[in-house]
Amino acid sequence: MPHKIAILGASGYTGAELVRLISVHPTFRIVALTGDRKAGQPMSSVYPHLRHMELPDLIKIDDLDYGQVDLVFCALPHATSQAVIPSIPDHVKIVDLSADFRLRDPAAYEKWYGKPHSAVEMQKHAVYGLTEFYREEIKAARFVAGTGCNAATGQFALRPLIESGVIDLDDIVMDLKAAVSGAGRSLKEHLLLAEIDDNVKPYSLGGTHRHLGEFDQEFSRIAGRDVKVQLSPHLLPATRGIVMTCYLKGDPETVHAALTKAYANEVFLKVLPIGETPQMKDVRASNFCHIGVAGDRLPGRVTVIAVLDNLTKGSSGQAIQNANLMLGEAETAGLMAAPVYP
Repeated sequence: MPHKIAILGASGYTGAELVRLISVHPTFRIVALTGDRKAGQPMSSVYPHLRHMELPDLIKIDDLDYGQVDLVFCALPHATSQAVIPSIPDHVKIVDLSADFRLRDPAAYEKWYGKPHSAVEMQKHAVYGLTEFYREEIKAARFVAGTGCNAATGQFALRPLIESGVIDLDDIVMDLKAAVSGAGRSLKEHLLLAEIDDNVKPYSLGGTHRHLGEFDQEFSRIAGRDVKVQLSPHLLPATRGIVMTCYLKGDPETVHAALTKAYANEVFLKVLPIGETPQMKDVRASNFCHIGVAGDRLPGRVTVIAVLDNLTKGSSGQAIQNANLMLGEAETAGLMAAPVYP
């Protein structure tokens, strides 16, 4: 039977990516799309690349009838989901793509996002949506909070290494390179072509990047002690993709073996032969994450690199992966398309 899907915030990049992926999903059917600023417009006028699909016109959230909806994807701006999600009827399952419910501790949310959490009771019911590590919880969940795209990339690189104890937890340096679509579709001066082209821009240095809250939460939970990483983010002159390079203390062969064992049965997580380097284009527009391991001339040092597409595996693909589990479908449904290359 088809599952009836609504997408809140369909006029943003992650909303459009959800529509693109659902277009080949065997059982998901889109019955409603919202985009308050674009309400009344057909989706094809907002995203012409979707004009081949028969889609409902965009409407305001307040005009959405949840009576015929099985699951809602909330692709809304940060802080907006907190205002909307508590009013969604109990029969509707929810996958949130924003940052609003990722951090379990409301105090941590206030620390990283600069304002008190306005839906603390709803937060208590949110399951963290890193699918490969929270499968059973997600299957039973009504409400899943998707991870940050950068946070997902770093966790795929490091979670098995922290859990197996093969790296020094007090010496983790992460170098992040992220494409501009991760900043959303709204107009921002620093993302103009003249500003970003032929440029690589460091940002949020000094431990201020918001996704550090997720690393603190998840890595400390795995280790059973505080784990704080150093993160240096950079903005790339590219549309989509993330490269996370992690500099660690550990033995390369042992690190590679730990990752290979952890992901041996994971469809979407591919550990490359040791010494082989992944790149963004290898996973473009796909739900795959590639992970590489390399030694160093310095004894006891190892580099782990993870790459994924921020809009797919880092966001909308991950959301569909979670929704598949929540609705009893095959986890891979609608997500096995090969990456787009070149």
